[in-house]
Amino acid sequence: MPKGFGGMPPNMNNLMKQAQKMQKKMEEAKEELDNRTLETSSGGGVVKVVINGKKELQEITIDPDAVDPDDVEMLQDLLLSAVNEAIRQVEDMVNNEMAKIMPAGMPGLF
Repeated sequence: MPKGFGGMPPNMNNLMKQAQKMQKKMEEAKEELDNRTLETSSGGGVVKVVINGKKELQEITIDPDAVDPDDVEMLQDLLLSAVNEAIRQVEDMVNNEMAKIMPAGMPGLF
């Protein structure tokens, strides 16, 4: 059997090189995704949330008309809804981008 670099079979060398390329692409994609932002809203835009790819909230905007001292629970529900939707969208974005990089047969590392 022919030996490749370091005594490994040549096809193993190619596999290692491909794995290193994929790892580099994944690191680059993660860095780009970490810097990307998404905006979601709830209550027809009354509450808006901006989140980055690291799932860090960057901004929360509340329409003053949504602030009703007699119905704080509604505002809390709107905030929860907007934040949870933002997190879901970030997870979908990351999963979709990583799926483009991952070869078939290697699902769900993220």
